[in-house]
Amino acid sequence: MARHHEVQDVMEQMSYGLYIVGSRSGDAADGMMADWVMQVSFEPRLVALAFENDARTLENIRATRAFSINLLSQDEAGMALAAKFAQPYYDAKVGGRTVLAARVHHKLDQIPHTFGPDGSPVLDAAMAWIACEAEQFVAAGDHTLVIARVRDASMVHEGEPLTSRYTGWNYSG
Repeated sequence: MARHHEVQDVMEQMSYGLYIVGSRSGDAADGMMADWVMQVSFEPRLVALAFENDARTLENIRATRAFSINLLSQDEAGMALAAKFAQPYYDAKVGGRTVLAARVHHKLDQIPHTFGPDGSPVLDAAMAWIACEAEQFVAAGDHTLVIARVRDASMVHEGEPLTSRYTGWNYSG
């Protein structure tokens, strides 16, 4: 039987990119930090992302099927921007936040952004973005794996993409 702490220690050594996933619910735009993101097919061009089952962004994607993936630069500006997306939409998701449990975080409120061709938020400071259309939702334990078709993309400026190794942050449970 695996030792929980050792498994966690090893899983924390895995490095991931850090992305901001943009979604919409009606007129309300939202963004969340994600790191379980990868390409899974060349033809058709598909990506896969894992979302916590109770994530607001997953709820939005189920409703609209559209979302964006914003790549951030590996620098102080990219890190500062990513930090603004580190908390969940609902405070109640974080243990110990009983006083403010009803509070929500509208993380795009003070972040300059426009909307991509599918209406999903694209961060002005992103080094690149990808517009996606969800095609499959696969139950995967306490997460849902979303497999999506890439509909459009743009490289805004060159740079090294932000990674968990650079930030020192991890999301390994």
